[in-house]
Amino acid sequence: MIRIEAGREKETIERLTNFYKSFNPGFVFDYTFLNQEYAKQYAAEQKVASLSKYFAMFAILISCLGLFGLASFTARRRIKEIGIRKVLGCSNSRIVYLLSRDFSRMVMVSILFAIPLSYLMMRSWLNRFEYQIELNPWFFLMAGLIAILVAWLTVGSQAFRAARTNPTHCLKNE
Repeated sequence: MIRIEAGREKETIERLTNFYKSFNPGFVFDYTFLNQEYAKQYAAEQKVASLSKYFAMFAILISCLGLFGLASFTARRRIKEIGIRKVLGCSNSRIVYLLSRDFSRMVMVSILFAIPLSYLMMRSWLNRFEYQIELNPWFFLMAGLIAILVAWLTVGSQAFRAARTNPTHCLKNE
């Protein structure tokens, strides 16, 4: 192993080639750079990171569409209840809260299951490396917070639309 001064790589390699040929004339001087070897070792991890980013965005999109559809279905199913509550004086914010509460519970329960599982998976993955980062609990709590915020935005938009409906349209068949 030889450390080469930056900017003088070509000149140094030529000198090393001549030196090597003078002692081993029948063999080819074969060399590699250590930084390129390290880059090769981490190329697979960089590909996995890139693919994970795209699959995570795709999974978030699919889950948001599922939550949106479920919230729309729930609001449509409870449209008469919403109309009766509005006639009796319930505010829009209270109706949004009532429609969003169940979804928030489901997301919170899923976060409670996901945090320990993801911690164990990350710890197992990091154990394959010589140098590791510390898994800070804030990483997982922030991910959970972002998940609950995305769920609230997805469900809240549909709940707010249901809360703004005119009670006469909801109860016209009664």
